[in-house]
Amino acid sequence: MVTNESSTSAGTTGNSSGSSSSSSATKPSTDIDGLLAGAGYKVKSSELCQVAQQLERLETVMVNSPADISQIASDTVHYNPSDLASWVDSLLSEFNQPPLSLQSDIQHFPDIIAGTAGIPTVQNYNYLTEQSLCQQQQQLTVVTAMEEDSGIRLVHMLMTSAELVQRGELALAGSLFEDMKGLLTRVNTGCGIGKVVGYFIDALSRRILGVGGSICGSAYENEILYHHFYEACPYLKFAHFTANQAILEAFDGHDCVHVVDFNLMHGLQWPALIQALALRPGGPPLLRLTGIGPPSPDGRDSLREIGLRLAELARSVNIRFAFRGVAASRLEDVKPWMLQVSPKEALAVNSIMQLHKLLGSDSARNSPMEMVLGWIRNLNPKIMTVVEQETNHNQPEFLDRFTTALHYYSTMFDSLEGCSLQPEKALAEIYIQREIVNVVCYEGSARVERHEPLAKWRSRLRGAGFRPLHLGSNAFRQASMLLTLFSAEGYSVEENDGSLTLGWHSRPLIAASAWQALPLSDLHVINHHTNDINNIL
Repeated sequence: MVTNESSTSAGTTGNSSGSSSSSSATKPSTDIDGLLAGAGYKVKSSELCQVAQQLERLETVMVNSPADISQIASDTVHYNPSDLASWVDSLLSEFNQPPLSLQSDIQHFPDIIAGTAGIPTVQNYNYLTEQSLCQQQQQLTVVTAMEEDSGIRLVHMLMTSAELVQRGELALAGSLFEDMKGLLTRVNTGCGIGKVVGYFIDALSRRILGVGGSICGSAYENEILYHHFYEACPYLKFAHFTANQAILEAFDGHDCVHVVDFNLMHGLQWPALIQALALRPGGPPLLRLTGIGPPSPDGRDSLREIGLRLAELARSVNIRFAFRGVAASRLEDVKPWMLQVSPKEALAVNSIMQLHKLLGSDSARNSPMEMVLGWIRNLNPKIMTVVEQETNHNQPEFLDRFTTALHYYSTMFDSLEGCSLQPEKALAEIYIQREIVNVVCYEGSARVERHEPLAKWRSRLRGAGFRPLHLGSNAFRQASMLLTLFSAEGYSVEENDGSLTLGWHSRPLIAASAWQALPLSDLHVINHHTNDINNIL
């Protein structure tokens, strides 16, 4: 043992002359590690591994034996810490821990024996470092595996609860929540599947308890959250940039243009279009903007305030500008006469994630969707821009809708992890959480988040008398340039039969398309053809 070898060496030195003893005290043995000796510790190079293992054992014993530690702290015996190996052995003996056998350890670390005396080789330290990193990696792997297992069990239990809800067994579904909450403590709820499942557990419990409305918030709160969602990720920016480019091209050659925006929301979309129109060759047109939005809860005219800010911007770039605000809680409450559209204007209708809210009616005829698309068609717009979530949350079966939403919002939250902005990211997540609650908690007219995929919108809009317009290469370039503003590399823009989609790792999340009203003659042909098909059926 190290301590025995040291005492034997000391005894031999004692038999030597005084000068020899003095020389031994001032000149350290060549086998002592030079780096540790500089720090005041005597450790032989050949025993580095053993001392490291002893220190690790000592730490483990001290953690597991707090009572023994207090006893040692009260003892009056002191050990010389400069002789590190002896000091560790002495402490281990206090805990009745047998010291390690040097011979057995040396067999597993041949590089230590091969090192130059007094100077530990780089391989020695690398080996010890790699061993420590390996142990940490093994611990991390165990924790990760446990978390993944808990996450998988959590998802399975969540789907079981959703299935019970669909069957109407609410009490049994609710009985699973305590177990799910317990599993949530074993996963990271700050990101990944833990965060998403946590939101869906909350939404499902609200459905069972009937308290979904408590999270909906006011229209003003939703506008604030919308703004932060706009800042945190590229989805709304993509929608605005793509729609603006299509509108700009549709207005080419027109001196009087009118935009009807179905959801003004602070007017975030329109400064870019105003500036683009100001730079148009041949001079800017007269721009009219009609913004639709909810009434202000405090009685002030918030739509007018937004209009004044946009008017100031238009004035600064020498654009003639007129604004009209239309307050309406629901899009179906808007009537075409409120918009004051002139036949001399080139009209653009802009809908950013709004049309799906018209799908709540069970009636196919005279539904809000049919009514609104009908008067849009009669206004004969030069272009209608439509941006919608690329998913299907309008399925009649609850479990199908729940499963689709879980996959969709898992991808959405995954994409948000690349956002470094705070508090924008946190508030954007609340914005998405409110969507989840509406999809999961509500039925009937109260469920307004009835997202449908691009293929369904194409069929619906064609049937309503619109033809698709190809979003050109300029719109694609604008969208691609937008993504360079975001550090995350997972976003991708794809062209889809004249439309554009923005997705995360090849999963489309929102889709932008442009439409134009068909001439009346073509519309009559379509209606006649549709009636013939209905008669055959």
